[in-house]
Amino acid sequence: MRYDTIVVGAGPAGLAAARAARRSGNTTLVLDDNWGPGGQIWRGREGLDVDGVELQFSRQLEDVPSDAGQVILATGARELFLPFPGWTLPHVVGAGGLQALVKQGLNVRGKRVVVAGSGPLLLAVAANLSKAGAAVVLVAEQTPWEKVARFAMQLWRWPSKVFEGLRLGSSKYRAGLWPVEAVSGGVVMSDGVRYECDYLACGFGLVPNLELPMLAGCAIENGFVKVNRHQQTSVQCVYAVGELTGIGGVEKAEAEGEAAGSGKVVRGDHGLFVRMLADTFQLREELRKLARPETIVCRCEDVPLSRLGGCLNKREAKLQTRCGMGPCQGRVCGPALEFLYGWPADRVRPPAFPVTVRRLIDG
Repeated sequence: MRYDTIVVGAGPAGLAAARAARRSGNTTLVLDDNWGPGGQIWRGREGLDVDGVELQFSRQLEDVPSDAGQVILATGARELFLPFPGWTLPHVVGAGGLQALVKQGLNVRGKRVVVAGSGPLLLAVAANLSKAGAAVVLVAEQTPWEKVARFAMQLWRWPSKVFEGLRLGSSKYRAGLWPVEAVSGGVVMSDGVRYECDYLACGFGLVPNLELPMLAGCAIENGFVKVNRHQQTSVQCVYAVGELTGIGGVEKAEAEGEAAGSGKVVRGDHGLFVRMLADTFQLREELRKLARPETIVCRCEDVPLSRLGGCLNKREAKLQTRCGMGPCQGRVCGPALEFLYGWPADRVRPPAFPVTVRRLIDG
């Protein structure tokens, strides 16, 4: 069947796009590689089905769909991980990753958790872990207190975000603090204090999942997909919404999804909040110097930092060390290397995700 609109991604942006497209009379299909709707933000929430829209889950796409009049990419973002001594220990996990595991049934009741890294996601994760019964020992934000305070004082422009911040506030929150070494059963922070924990949930912000937009040939500007006021990319009939166009939260994602699905202009100006987030939670220089020569940078191929010293770019790193050539295809080490060395993202070639030989044979 040929659809008028295919939406890739069933998070807030994708669901908003699907609803708008259906209201416009379009036959609509939503594809997502998760087991259900909601994305990372609304995963597990009930009542997310869209009337009149076909939803297909556990669908990992290797290329951009071509059997639609309009393709809306809402592939979201993933956590940025930075290498530091001990970050490959079993108790060190992604902040959003631990939250996702809890939503899928992981029991953290009574477990001591340190949440560390950067961005508003830390407070949301801490609140959800506390609700699940975990003992949150510390919420460590690498950004200095002055910048956090300046950001908070500007939130009066967005009343809903003020209430959200108050709801997620934590007495364990500390700014200007970051992990310097994970050790068995704990973590040493930049103030020299060792915190005992069962889990170190760590994430240094978000990076957009640009594989499909890049594969489609969409123009990328300053690390995000370039779009017009209707969310259309540089490629005809391909639209991008949500974190693909800038990290800005649920309200921005839903507004952009609505615009792409309906053909209207985006409601509201979300650019200011996007810029404020980027400025407030900009990563500090000290984080570039955490990894030691023996610290693993590419987890898939066990490549330590010392082996990358003579490389000039990602291509050389691949050729000489296989860095970025493992199962994750550079999704973990790629953004880290861009932060550490300034190496830009690689050109994406199909398939965008690893596939089995049988899948290639079957077409």
